[in-house]
Parts: sequence; C-alpha cells; structure tokens
Amino acid sequence: MSPSVPGTTATAAGPRLVAGRGELSAAVTDALCSGRPPAYDPETALGADPWGEDLQLALYLLYELHYRGFEDVDDAREWDPDLLRLRQALEGRFLHALRVELAGAPRSVESAFAPLLVEPVDLSESLSHYLETEGELWQLREYAALRSLYHLKEADPHVWVIPRLNGRAKAAMVAVEYDEFGAGRADRIHARLFADLMTDLGLDPTYGRYLDRAPAALLATVNLMSLFGLHRALRGALVGHFACVEVTSSPGSRRMAHAMRRCGAGPAAERFYAEHVQADAVHEQVVRHEVIGGLLADEPDLEPDVAFGCEATVLLEDRLAAHIRKAWGQDRTALRTDAEVRECAAPAGRRRHREAGRPSDGRSAGAVQAADRFHGGSAGPRAV
Repeated sequence: MSPSVPGTTATAAGPRLVAGRGELSAAVTDALCSGRPPAYDPETALGADPWGEDLQLALYLLYELHYRGFEDVDDAREWDPDLLRLRQALEGRFLHALRVELAGAPRSVESAFAPLLVEPVDLSESLSHYLETEGELWQLREYAALRSLYHLKEADPHVWVIPRLNGRAKAAMVAVEYDEFGAGRADRIHARLFADLMTDLGLDPTYGRYLDRAPAALLATVNLMSLFGLHRALRGALVGHFACVEVTSSPGSRRMAHAMRRCGAGPAAERFYAEHVQADAVHEQVVRHEVIGGLLADEPDLEPDVAFGCEATVLLEDRLAAHIRKAWGQDRTALRTDAEVRECAAPAGRRRHREAGRPSDGRSAGAVQAADRFHGGSAGPRAV
C-alpha cells in the first residue's frame, strides 16, 4: 500500500461501507476499514463471474472512491496502487464480458442508434410502460430506491469526458451538463430533484443509502459509466453511453411521470420525470448532432467505441429490466432482502448454517417480512 499523503483526511460525510458479498468485495471492504492492502487470491479475480454480486459490488466500492469516498475511509485510498491493481483486474473481466456479449453488435453510430430513435409498437417488455399502466406504489418505491445509486450522482460520471473533448463536442457537452446541474440553481440540480422524489415516496434520500439493497444487475449499470468515465481510452464509449441515455430518456420519463401521477406519488416525484421529458428532448438533438458529430469530426476512428457505448448501455438496461420484471412477476421484491444482507455480513460458518435452513421455494428466510418492512406493509410485498 502506498504511504499516506500528508494532510489527507478520512471522509466524514461519505456513505457507509457495506458488507462484502464474496471474497473480492469483502477484501475491498476489509482493506478500506483497516488501511491495509486488499487480501485476495489473484486467481479469484481472474475467474470471477463478471455479472455476479461479488465482482460488481467490489467494482462499485472501488469506483466510489473517485466520487464521495466512504465514511471514515482515508481519502488517499482513492489512488492506492494495491486497490487500483485489483480494480484493473476486475475491470478487465467486466469489459471482456461486455465485448463478448456484443461481439456481433453494430459498429456504426447510425446502426447502433437507429432502433432507439423510433418508439416501439410493442411496449410489452418496457419497464416504464408497465409502471405507467399497471405499476403499484410499492413498485415505484423499489424502482426509485434502485435508481438512486445513479440519480443521486446524476451526470457526475459524464463530466470526466469534458477535458477529453475539443471544440464543438466540448462546447455542446458542457451546455448539456450545465442543464443537468441545474443551470446555476442548486434547487434544480437533477440529483437534488431525485432526492425530492425519494422524499415524496417516503424513501431515505441519503446518498448511497440503498447500496446494500442493490443487486448486481443494478450495480453493473452504474459501474459501466464509471468504467467509461475513468478511462480516457474509453471516451468514445462514454459519449455513446451518454447519448443513449439522452435519446431514450424523454419517452421513458413521460411514461414514468404518468405512473407517478396515477399512483399519487407526489408533486416532486412527478416533477423529476416531467423535467426530463422537456430537457432531454432537447439534449438528444444536441448530443447526437454536436457531441457525437463533433467528436467524430475530430476523431473518426472512435465511431466503433461510440456504438459500443450505446450497445453496452442497452444490454445492461435490458438485464436490469429483466431482473426487476422477473421478481415482480413472482410477487417478490427486486431488492436484496434483509436476509441476504445479513447472509453477507455473517461469518462463513454461520452462512453455511443459514443456507441449510432456507425454505424450499428458494427465497431466504424472512424475505417476505423484509419486503414488508421496506414497503411499509404487513402482509406481503404488495402491502403498502
């Protein structure tokens, strides 16, 4: 581990660390708590499931050091070479898995974005359409709790691309980001608007509050933008990711605003999505024509990377939507439950003991009760 930088301090206001979900994420948590290098088997890192809970949480924890850090963790750990070495190995697994999944995907911007520019006739697989037409308040609350891991730092990862752009692309990117950060008004910063949405829904708007509840499918969507943002070599992919978000945001936000209104979620909950309907319809045009257009005018060789960023975003959003719809279709929470959180925090011997006592339907003991507590009900996950 590198020596501490003189004058550095531990973060007092950052989110709390959470228990690991396997060898790698536990190694990160233990290292951050103790100040020592992470203790792990390098072979475990090289062979880790790139979509699994352990790798995705480990990556999320390592990336968070570049955002707000963690409570009582030395700020100098952001650039600790041992932690960076582990992050590099995990990023390699994640990025390789993405490239394998997208091996046959379009490599041109036009082909990657064309399907996103037309509203599908069949919206049966659309999560926002489901929430608009059938969703219940407890599902909107779950969705907000999950999305809070990004929306409470909305637009932050994309700022990293600004010093890597030039001229036309840079000017357009800054203009869009200026809107994302409230156009000079703190009360209109999009992250603040989402915190207000959470308050309307009876959720805790504290930054990082629901990290323990977030499954790997959600963590991967946030890790993707951090991965792209922290690597200059992936600047094209970050622009593709940002453009994909802006292109798809307006119609999805319109459906979500209707869902919030229909379920009586509250004015701030509706306002967050209504704001995105208007703003992102404009941003889409600016990002596609000026940011992407300007970037490719300067660096045409980055076109496959822009397309990759778009396709990777669609892939991970589809995986997340499938996870949520599967859980809700089985009338259970899409969040990690109290029992699963305790399972990760327990010593290995106790974890094995608990595994033997799980019910035959595959849910951990207490899963329904945990969902009840989160939703504020008492008779199952739909009680609100």
